[in-house]
Formats: sequence, C-alpha cells, structure tokens
Amino acid sequence: MSIGVNIHHKIKKFTLDAEFHIQEPGITALFGPSGSGKTTLINIIAGLENPTRGHIQIRDHVIFEHNRQINLPIRQRRVGYVFQDARLFPHKTVRDNLYFGARRNANKLPHDEQEAIIEMLGLDPLMARRPNKLSGGEKQRVALGRALLANPDILLLDEPLSALDYTRKEEILPYFEWLRDHRKLPILYVTHSIDEVARLADHIVVMDKGKTLASGTVFEMLSRSDLPPLAGQFDAGTVLAARIVSRDPKGEVSFLDCGGQRIVVPYLGRPANNDVRLHIRARDVMIARTPPNGISANNIIPVTITKITDGKGDTLDVDMCFGHDADAAFLAKTNGRPTLHARITRWSGSRLKLGLHQKVYAVIKSVTVSGPRREL
Repeated sequence: MSIGVNIHHKIKKFTLDAEFHIQEPGITALFGPSGSGKTTLINIIAGLENPTRGHIQIRDHVIFEHNRQINLPIRQRRVGYVFQDARLFPHKTVRDNLYFGARRNANKLPHDEQEAIIEMLGLDPLMARRPNKLSGGEKQRVALGRALLANPDILLLDEPLSALDYTRKEEILPYFEWLRDHRKLPILYVTHSIDEVARLADHIVVMDKGKTLASGTVFEMLSRSDLPPLAGQFDAGTVLAARIVSRDPKGEVSFLDCGGQRIVVPYLGRPANNDVRLHIRARDVMIARTPPNGISANNIIPVTITKITDGKGDTLDVDMCFGHDADAAFLAKTNGRPTLHARITRWSGSRLKLGLHQKVYAVIKSVTVSGPRREL
C-alpha cells in the first residue's frame, strides 16, 4: 500500500474525519472547497499537527497509530513538503536551499540520482543565485528539488501552483508529470483546479466539511455527475488517455489517437508517439443524431449512448462510449472503451429523442479540449 489514512481530529469547532487507501504510487489529488480540511490533512501526515486518533501508513511504514502510541517525529517520517509560497531560505543560495534537507538525511540518494533531479528541473544555471533573484516558477522548482533530494517516502504538495500565473504554471506542470510517470513515489496534491487534477492525478479524494466523500481513479471520478457542487455543476466531464500521432504542416494543431478515433486539439508542442491526457468538460460536448456538415468543430466522433441520468433542474447527463459497433449486451458491461460525458438540456434530449443504446455523434470543438501545452 502506498498511502493508508484513517484519522479523526478536532480543532475547536472543526472536525476532520478522513479515510482513504491508495494502493499504487502516483499523484493523488485532494480536491474540495476551501475549508474542507485538505491542508490540515497533509499537515497531519507531515507531523506538523497531531490527530486525536487514528492510523496513517506510508508505504510499509506506520507513522501514526493512536492505539499503539506510534507517532513518529517529523524527521523520521521522510516526508517531502512543497508549500504554496516555496518557503526558501532567503539568505541561502539555491545550492544551499536544495541540499538543506538532504545533508540531514541518513538515507541519502546516490549522487547520480541527485544530479538527475537537478538536471531534470533545470536548476544548474541557478545554483549561485539567492531566492530574491528567482521568478515564481524558479522558486517552486527549487522547492520541489529540495523536497526530492531529501529522498522522501511521500511528497506533499499544498497548492504549489496557486500563486503562479498561467505561463509559470505551464513551466512547472511538466515536472509534476515527469514525477508521476518516472518515479515510484506516492504524492498527495492539494488543489482547487479541476484542470490540474485532470492533467496530473492518478487518483482523486474529494473532501468537504472535514469528511472524505469519495475516492477513486481520475477516470472514474471526473466522469461522475453526483458530486456537484464540489466539482462544480459544469466541471463534470471526461479524462481520456490518448497518443499523439502527428501535427499539421503549420504546427497549428496536433492529431491524436484515442480508442481508434482521431481527435484534433490545439498544437501540444510534443512529438509523435507521446502519451497525453485530455480533459473534456461535459458542457463542451454536443450530441448530433447524424454527422453534421459545414461546421467549425473538428471532432465528430461516432458514439453509442450507455446511460442517461436526470441532472439538476433542466439538464440531462449522457454517457457515451466510442463506436457504433457494440450490441446491447456488450454495452451493459463496463467495457473499457473510451467514454464521453455530455451535459445537455432536458429539452434537447427530448427534441433529439435520445435513448439508451442509441448510435449518435459527439461533437467537440478543438479549443475546448485541454491538455499539456509544453514539451519537457
């Protein structure tokens, strides 16, 4: 097990009851509104706060268990923590900031792994600078490097991008993707951004008012329509795994393969054969009974309706799997095909006479598909 949490904690009028278990390493997003207990939870895991009771396990190590009176001190927990504001030592150089934790760690990374982290984060040119000479994105790269060089068993990221503008966020996001894809390290990532969740997370834990409401893979959770208003009524959607096939000659769009279907998106800045994730919001998916002609939308995908759910008010949520070739028995199962989620008005559903197992077309504008925009 990578992460196991089952804790109860009371602070004045606020009560935190958190329970989730993540079996595989990767990025787990803690997602929910402000005040839901996300930062309190990772502070408890880091040892900055002590829960009233419960149990916390990281990989094979129990770091807290009330009944057995286990409560490891901060230094023994082997936790890497990256804060929203980087929290670098202003009087130290980048080099000294980077190695501050590593020098105090008995379980040091081999030298070649340390060098690989510094190279991956592009920190060599910054080594002699002090924090006041760094941009916001550079500070977060240094903070991330400092946490990784300490060779942690878990990495805690508390809204590390919330203070950055779009350009600086795009500078940092590929490094988090690299961590997810290349290092077997459990990561807890606190964020309010559904786009960051869709792009980075392997798992999601949804929190509200101190409680964990639901958890599961990013593909399962972002397709659910029963979690508003936490995810936002119009933020339900789909995360799709795709592969870059090519780009147009002018480099304006990328052509992707997703479940055998071509998807056109704004140019991603990555070469062919790279795997990417796409986030398509339910409100950005239109449904047509026949293939439309003479429209600007580049993505017209044959799909089959697998589920229709009444939404709140005047909306319907429609789940559709790729393809027109499946029979009813096949569609009744969880079939593993790429699935799109659309949110339409009830009036549109009635006007189109939509029904279960109906073969229709999903229409998606390229500019509404969000994915990575920079090559690492």
